[in-house]
Amino acid sequence: MTAAVLEGFESFTFSHDGEARDVYRRGAGPCVVVMHEVPGITPEVARFARRVADEGFTVFVPHLFGTPGKPFSTGYMLAGVLHCCISREFHVLAERGSSPITEWLRALCREGHAQCGGPGVGAIGMCITGNFALALMVDESVMAPVLSQPSLPFPLTRAKRAAIHLSDADLAVVRARARAGCGVLGMRFTTDPVVPAERFATLARELGDGFEAIEIDSGPGNPHGISKQAHSVVTKDLVDEAGHPTRAALERVLAFFRERLLTAG
Repeated sequence: MTAAVLEGFESFTFSHDGEARDVYRRGAGPCVVVMHEVPGITPEVARFARRVADEGFTVFVPHLFGTPGKPFSTGYMLAGVLHCCISREFHVLAERGSSPITEWLRALCREGHAQCGGPGVGAIGMCITGNFALALMVDESVMAPVLSQPSLPFPLTRAKRAAIHLSDADLAVVRARARAGCGVLGMRFTTDPVVPAERFATLARELGDGFEAIEIDSGPGNPHGISKQAHSVVTKDLVDEAGHPTRAALERVLAFFRERLLTAG
C-alpha cells in the first residue's frame, strides 16, 4: 500500500539534534513542508502533496506518526490521537508553548530552503500539526504558513478553546512578521468541535490584517450539505468540484503559496 500511495515520491532521512525521520519528497521549485494530520500520511494527504508539487513546488512530507500510505479508518485515527497524547514530542494541552517536535520541523524548513532555493519555504499543518506552522514562522525561512483545522491545544476548557499553542515569546515574533507582510492563512469548518471559533478570534486579534481566515459553513442547512462533523479541509473532507467551498479553499492555499514563494521571488 505504501508504495502505491507514495509512488513518484523519493524518500530521504533528515536528522537534527539526534532525531532522524524519513521525509517524502516530490517536485521541483521552492519548498513546501506538508505536515500531515492524524492518523498519518494517508492517501488523501499524499494526493494533496501531489497537487502542491504540480503547482511548481518541491514538497517535503515528513513522517511524524502512523504508517505511510495506510488508509484512514476510525480505529487508526484514534490510535494516532493516543500516540500524540502520550508522546513527548507532542504537548496536546499546551496553551502557551509549542510541541517540541517543532524544533526539528524548523530545521527541516531551513534544509528545504537550502536545497530548493527561492525566497523562502511554505508550510501547512493539519489537525494536530495545524498550529505548527505558526511555530515555524519564528524561523525567517518560512514565508507562507497555512493552518488547516489547527486543533491544539485540545479545546477542553474555555482558555484552551481560545489558545493557539504558542509561547508568548514566539507569538511576539509571529505577530511582528505577520504585520510586516508574512501573512498567515487559516481554515476551519464552522461546526468543527476541535477547532473552535474562539481560536480564530485569537489569531485575528493577535495578527490583525496578517491573518486571513477561511471558515466554511458546516452548520445545519448549509447550502452544500457539508456534515457538521467535517474536519479535514483539503484532504478527507475535500469535495474537488468547481463551486464547492472546500475546492475554493484548496485553490486559495495554492494561490497563497504562489504569491509568497513564486511571485515574491
